[in-house]
Amino acid sequence: MYRRVPVRHALSVISWRRLAQGPVVTYGLIGLCVLAFLLSPLSGLRPGHGDGDALRAAQSAYFERWGVIPVELMRGASPRTLLTPFTALFVHGGWLHLLGNMLFLHVFGAMTERRMGRAHFLLFYLGIGYLALFAYAAANAGSAQTLVGASGAISGVLGVFLYLFPRARVTSLFPFLLFLPLRFPAWIVLIFWFALQWLALRGADEGPGVAYLAHLVGFGAGFLYAWVRYWRTDRVHGQTGATEGERQP
Repeated sequence: MYRRVPVRHALSVISWRRLAQGPVVTYGLIGLCVLAFLLSPLSGLRPGHGDGDALRAAQSAYFERWGVIPVELMRGASPRTLLTPFTALFVHGGWLHLLGNMLFLHVFGAMTERRMGRAHFLLFYLGIGYLALFAYAAANAGSAQTLVGASGAISGVLGVFLYLFPRARVTSLFPFLLFLPLRFPAWIVLIFWFALQWLALRGADEGPGVAYLAHLVGFGAGFLYAWVRYWRTDRVHGQTGATEGERQP
């Protein structure tokens, strides 16, 4: 005998199966970052954090608790301090910072996760993120400026993507081309991104700003890891319809 299954139930089962087979880790990391931001005083959405000076004080305390402070990390004052490169990966300084990073993670993380496998991708993401933030802290050991964001880990994902999918085509928006959406091979987009990070690092002043060094360390370490791990296997030369924005991680 055959059992009739309601159409809605069947579609629901199909949707859950597709979700379970998709890049769960990538979606989970994005969800955690978004949730952490929405619940934090940085989003400005929770009245309990107050406003004005009270809100700024709450934001400053939040950064100091969960972000990396190079001078403290290099001293290794406490186990909590040594864990801050992990917690900082889920803290972002504002809406643009969050959305830019999550866009890059969504575009490049999904395919990379499918190629590496979920557990492997998660361990790589956390490890490369820790390395990038620690390297920045070591190069700025006397700084008390807080460092937050998933940029170093996502840069590592970009490095792996460049090695594994050099010919995959992504849609990019370049300022000097009037932000026209144009499709380029991934190797062109990512090498151009790397060059921008390098030039920005050379021209950056001391003080608060973008941690370009963490980007470069993450990207370079990610590419090197992929080369060592996958050099005996064929790289993938397919195409992807994913869209990359102009926002840098």
